[in-house]
Amino acid sequence: MKPEEPPEDGADLPETEAGADAEAASAADTASPAEADAAAEADATAAAEAAAAAEARGKPIGRRIFLGTVALGALGVVTAPALQRGFEALSGQDPTGLSGLLPNGGGFRYYSVTASVPRKGPADYRLTVGGMVDRLHTYTLDDLRALPQTRLVKDVQCVTGWRVPGTPFQGVRLADLLDAAGVQSSARAIRFTCFDGAYTESLTLDQARRADVLVALRMQDKDIGHDHGGPVRLYVAPMYFYKSAKWLSGITVTDRVRPGYWENRGYDVDAWVGRSNGRTDDPTN
Repeated sequence: MKPEEPPEDGADLPETEAGADAEAASAADTASPAEADAAAEADATAAAEAAAAAEARGKPIGRRIFLGTVALGALGVVTAPALQRGFEALSGQDPTGLSGLLPNGGGFRYYSVTASVPRKGPADYRLTVGGMVDRLHTYTLDDLRALPQTRLVKDVQCVTGWRVPGTPFQGVRLADLLDAAGVQSSARAIRFTCFDGAYTESLTLDQARRADVLVALRMQDKDIGHDHGGPVRLYVAPMYFYKSAKWLSGITVTDRVRPGYWENRGYDVDAWVGRSNGRTDDPTN
């Protein structure tokens, strides 16, 4: 699962990747329209082949493929018709969902870092709370729905730059689940795991106890659907959206922060909106 979304500029990439991206951008600026269209068609084909190869391997999607697909979609929407045609073709056959990143008219497009994600519902969904706690808990979907609910309405900010204002999320405060489990005095952090089998996230214990951090069951005043990370996802309101892990299945209290999926690939662990990942976005509240 982001960060759920990587930075837009090359400054936060490893030096070799940043150089390659800058070189490609420079070439695009100087190319003729015909050359740009030809390059667009080639890029679309390459991105489609990369996504298909990732599916065949059945492995999590890497940062390079992700960035290439996002750049492809963004450039296609804004500039070359040929690139847009290639992007649309990729979107129609992309099982990873990577090509669905960019917001559409409804505000959100979602993706996964794996080729497929199992579906879970009231009969088989389980959320475990364990690790450095006094009382291990396992919650069903009905258990979570029966707990006191908190509704927040804040902007959602992706680290790639798009923003969806005034988005309602509703669920159980993470702090309430931690209190029910009895966090041990030597604990310092939380690790989150997801039933896609690949994505992980982390927060410090202080961050996890904030009133604007939820184990969310509803989004935009509807039950969270599968494509949006349901039936249960994390919602970390003041941080970039990659911290709000989808398909949440495990909450483990630990003695230290363990970087998550995208953080192990170069993104900030403390992903405060406007104060991390080289970005200066306005806060979400």
